[in-house]
Amino acid sequence: MVINTNSNAIEAASSLQRSSAHLSKSLARLSSGSKIINPSDDAAGLAVSEKLEAQNSRVLAARTNTQNAMSLLTTTDGFLQGMTQTLTRMSELAMMSRDVTKNDGDKALYEEEFEQLKDQLRSVVGSNDSPSWSVDGEPIGMFNGISLFGSRGDLPTAVGASGDQFMNIPEMNMKDSSTAFAQLLDEAGSVSVSAADTITHLTSVIQEIAENRAEIGSLQSRLEFVETQLTTQSQNLESANSRIRDVDVAEESTRLAKYQILVQSGTAMLSQANSLPETVLRLLN
Repeated sequence: MVINTNSNAIEAASSLQRSSAHLSKSLARLSSGSKIINPSDDAAGLAVSEKLEAQNSRVLAARTNTQNAMSLLTTTDGFLQGMTQTLTRMSELAMMSRDVTKNDGDKALYEEEFEQLKDQLRSVVGSNDSPSWSVDGEPIGMFNGISLFGSRGDLPTAVGASGDQFMNIPEMNMKDSSTAFAQLLDEAGSVSVSAADTITHLTSVIQEIAENRAEIGSLQSRLEFVETQLTTQSQNLESANSRIRDVDVAEESTRLAKYQILVQSGTAMLSQANSLPETVLRLLN
């Protein structure tokens, strides 16, 4: 028996310290929901988790790009749908003006409405040449400052997490003088409600609009598949990262109960070990 060094107490204290450290770590994991509290817990796993999180952020950004591109196309299609309705009314006016029972006054009213509808189409598309093709200097057919129907070039939309996967939204330049649409709205043109070839011309314009809407529909279909793919990819990345980073609550709760018991028993044994040197006093007495 010795007094200066209590080996039993030292060993009990060491065990209690280890159990307390494990208990603290278990409490931290359960309170944070993460099993990687410090990089030392899983250095390799932390590195992989960080890369997965960064990749998932890029995937979500690409999905946002895709959704914004779909919004642009939906807006464009909405304008085109309205144009089709306007052109349909214009063709109706052109046909009604050919009614032999209509006098010159009636035909003048048809012509007035016809020209008003042309001005409405001009306000949507806009023009680089005539201020009347815009409202307050800006055409209505814009999306966040992007011209929907002017000369703007193709719009490459990033649809992949790597940043080098693009989907082009082609230009839809309805101001181009070669299009039947621009010829219809040309203020110096001869397309009027009573012109002989007006109905033929309007039919060509309606066909142009229909072809543009069909192209938009195909682009929307592809973007919907891209969005679905990106959503699935994001879900898989989240699952993979969860297996690395998230704590298993059931498993960790079992550990917590284990270390709580060890801390309690360690504390009791340390108290017993500290009382052992008291037996020396009996010998001295």
